[in-house]
Amino acid sequence: MKSIIKINPADNVCVALSDIKKGFEFDGITVTEDIPRGHKIACEDIKSGDSVVKYGSPIGKAVCDIKKGEWVHTHNLKTGLGDLLEYTYNPVEAEIKKQPDIPYFKGFRRSNGKAAVRNEIWIIPTVGCVNSAAKAIEAKAQSLIKGSIDAITAYTHPYGCSQMGEDQENSRKILADLINHPNAGGVLVLGLGCENSGIPVLKEYIGSYDESRVKFVVAQECEDEIAECLKVIKELSDTVSKDERADIPVSELVIGMKCGGSDGMSGITANPLVGAFSDKLVSMGGTTILTEVPEMFGAETLLMNRCESKEVFDKTVKLINDFKNYYISHNQTIYENPSPGNKKGGISTLEDKSLGCTQKSGRAPVIDVLDYAERVSKKGLNLLSAPGNDLVAATALAASGAHIVLFTTGRGTPFASPVPTVKISSNSELAARKSGWIDFNAGKLAQDETIGKLSDEFLDYIIRVASGEKVKSEIAGYHDFAIFKNGVTL
Repeated sequence: MKSIIKINPADNVCVALSDIKKGFEFDGITVTEDIPRGHKIACEDIKSGDSVVKYGSPIGKAVCDIKKGEWVHTHNLKTGLGDLLEYTYNPVEAEIKKQPDIPYFKGFRRSNGKAAVRNEIWIIPTVGCVNSAAKAIEAKAQSLIKGSIDAITAYTHPYGCSQMGEDQENSRKILADLINHPNAGGVLVLGLGCENSGIPVLKEYIGSYDESRVKFVVAQECEDEIAECLKVIKELSDTVSKDERADIPVSELVIGMKCGGSDGMSGITANPLVGAFSDKLVSMGGTTILTEVPEMFGAETLLMNRCESKEVFDKTVKLINDFKNYYISHNQTIYENPSPGNKKGGISTLEDKSLGCTQKSGRAPVIDVLDYAERVSKKGLNLLSAPGNDLVAATALAASGAHIVLFTTGRGTPFASPVPTVKISSNSELAARKSGWIDFNAGKLAQDETIGKLSDEFLDYIIRVASGEKVKSEIAGYHDFAIFKNGVTL
């Protein structure tokens, strides 16, 4: 097992794959202090003001002279990023060879032709005022789970009223996306009756729907809304429980990708593993979605140059600059990143974080760019506008059509999303210590496992999840939901 890795030949720093003690020698370099796992070591002298290079790209500027063998981190490295930038389209070849042999998973086929990996009944409040009622209904409805029903879950939120403009539009679109999600075999939409985003308004966003599977209850119009909703869920249960799994090609899978609680190992193990998986799925005709735009800053040109056309490039430029302007409009620093946990794990600057984060995109061309709450329509690698916040971004991926969300992490988290949320650890220590959280250990890549073999194992695992195998957060009964708040509250 290697103790040190130099990710790219052009790098002037190496990364510790395990805790390194002062005096450790490698490649003629003597480490001058203790270095935690995931942190950087200068593998050549770096002068003050020079670029520190990792992943073959600058991750910031040295703020003082750094000697070979010294620890490189926030004390001697700062971001080199500016604010709004001018971009030029310099396309690079980014083609994934199509695979002729497409495996299948056991999923559900909806009446509109869409594939699903779960058969659940969802309770969707139109407004936060009925959240407590929705949770009470969820609790009482557990006895109605039968047949092929995987879960009955309420997705509460604080919105649906006292909103204006785009903020209100986003809430309505996200709720409609959830109601239309194929993983929901049945949906109860619970309204209050006096809210801005009431059921009559929301129906305009939902569009056509199966009346036997999408039901509506207005609480103010019922003598006992709990009893009425349980009656409706009983009807849904009788219908949904009869659904059966069938063979569906993995080319119909839509997989969301994001990371959280990252460490210095994330860009070496977990994120490249997800990137390799993304390439495999795209080669089979499937679809992946990458989000958390603020964690593209500093690596955005790598994505831009893989855009399949100038039109997609222009949409990617807009994606990046719109998010920067969002920060500027709120008088906030664009580069207020990485988090304290990221820094403790070895990530020093936003460029460092972003270059690791975008490893999840693999090598495939970028086929499309989606607005927040926009549903995916093109097969291949898509980019989605959403913030880095774990719950908000994972919800956005689900709302855009992801059947499953892949979540890489170096520090771990128990959270979930409206769809199965697969936790992939960047290091083996986390996988062993938090086995109740972690579904797949990518830390094996730091222990001489090959990415080809591990990505094949990961693909097999995702097919099992798509076929009904529950992930750890599902076993724990966790289901989270968060809408992106972007506006005033009345």
